[in-house]
Amino acid sequence: QLQASGGGLVQPGGSLRLSCAASGAITSVFNSNTMAWYRLTPMNQRELIASIALNRSPNYADSVKGRFTISRDNARKRVLLQMNDLKPEDTAVYYCNGITAPWPWGEGTLVTVSS
Repeated sequence: QLQASGGGLVQPGGSLRLSCAASGAITSVFNSNTMAWYRLTPMNQRELIASIALNRSPNYADSVKGRFTISRDNARKRVLLQMNDLKPEDTAVYYCNGITAPWPWGEGTLVTVSS
């Protein structure tokens, strides 16, 4: 399973740090997979926003580049997302998965950016 946490209500310009923990069978393959953060917007569009490879090389969607930072903790089987300078358009439910979304979508975490 994959469970994201750390979401909440924040004002524009604020910051949040999301965490996604892997459990069960996924933990045995976590360290050999490129992991990614996705978000599901209020318009029901799923967007890949950041990924991190085994060597910790990150990639970002243009919409979050320079504001979000992805990292991974292989020992604890977690993927983290530091989100700074949040904007209203970042409002979404955030999920993590492998880069090809090979596992069932776990519980996401809602981020609401509003004044």
